[in-house]
Amino acid sequence: MIITKTPFRISFCGGGSDLPVFYEKHGGCVLSAGINKYMYITIHPAFEPHTTVLKYAKTETVTRTQDIEHPIFRECLEKLRLSGVEIASTADVPAGTGLGSSSSFTVGLLHSLYCYRGTFVSKERLAQEACHVEIDQLGEPIGKQDQYAAAYGGLNFYEFNRDGSVFTEPVLMRPQAYCTLERSLMMFYVGGIHSASRILEEQGRNISSGERERNQLKICEYARALKEELQKGNPDALGELLHESWLLKRSLASGISSQQIDRWYAAALEAGALGGKLLGAGGGGFLLVYVKPDKQNAVRHALSALRELKFRFDLQGSSVIYVGDKPDYERGEDA
Repeated sequence: MIITKTPFRISFCGGGSDLPVFYEKHGGCVLSAGINKYMYITIHPAFEPHTTVLKYAKTETVTRTQDIEHPIFRECLEKLRLSGVEIASTADVPAGTGLGSSSSFTVGLLHSLYCYRGTFVSKERLAQEACHVEIDQLGEPIGKQDQYAAAYGGLNFYEFNRDGSVFTEPVLMRPQAYCTLERSLMMFYVGGIHSASRILEEQGRNISSGERERNQLKICEYARALKEELQKGNPDALGELLHESWLLKRSLASGISSQQIDRWYAAALEAGALGGKLLGAGGGGFLLVYVKPDKQNAVRHALSALRELKFRFDLQGSSVIYVGDKPDYERGEDA
């Protein structure tokens, strides 16, 4: 048995610029962090060697990988030409909540399959191949930031180049400033499982010209400015830049926010938050706010109708956390 864990992510600034329609024209950039909420993938030889068993929200048992209903399972198993395995996935947070769960699943699954085959793969290769599966093979109208954040973990600045390549640069901070940044972030679940693909598809159409394109360019400027401020030891800059970026992001597509989400956000600001944003494509999920520690209880009170999810940054990215012996029946031994 092999078990991998792959982090979810929070995106601070730059989201949308990782869509091909934008970065192929302008280049793009995102500043994000992996967090200690994970997708776990377990892989084990199937008891019946000619079957493949998949356990997620449902259970599938097939004899041919091309018959698998789950598209990511199907594409990854076909890609690595693996069958006769039993794979199960479980996660700390549900899908559709703005934390990049689909890409964490893809990265974690690829990592598990390669490990099962005894093949080492770098974080860069995991990210690239996850992008290829989701964007090129399955045609999802998504960007590249989630796959890279899942593979690398940590606090990073990603550059999306016009030729499709991605540069990953760690954001280097003084320890005290890093701790202040981590302690000053709060996350609240606003509910509403959303369709990131639908929102991103509209956003991709909208940011190719006109005022919305200019707004997306401005969001990229904020991402670069944020990287510089964090590396100078000024974590409080995140509050202001999150706020300015969120005001622009709301204009990029319909359904990114709602009247109720706007009311919760306004209540957080009134209680002392310096800024924030809805994570992911929008429409639901988690509200991230930057709040100095002495104001956090006031913000909790203001958002008492919402569930708070406490977290810290992840430092490893996708990792193998358990490798067990092959079962006796798979080695052909007597029990």
